[in-house]
Amino acid sequence: MSLSTDDVKKVARLARLAMTEQEMHSAHAQLQNIFDLIAEMQAVDTRGIEPMSHAQELSQRLREDVVSEADQRELFQSIAPQVERGLYLVPQVIE
Repeated sequence: MSLSTDDVKKVARLARLAMTEQEMHSAHAQLQNIFDLIAEMQAVDTRGIEPMSHAQELSQRLREDVVSEADQRELFQSIAPQVERGLYLVPQVIE
């Protein structure tokens, strides 16, 4: 995709950026490099390639899913201000 300096001026205006002519030329070159890279990546044939969740084949070290603390529900509910049928009652905050 070819990018003109008028396109850069339009983008700068939309982004509400005040740019000098030198900054315009610098931004033009940078944006052109970005568009060239995008075109290069789009030219690669990716048919048959499964999407990856991560760039590297990593596996997470996870701990075993086992109970590590005692059940203290009754204790916590005994000191709560209001409990009804195992649920904590709180004041209404949204009308």
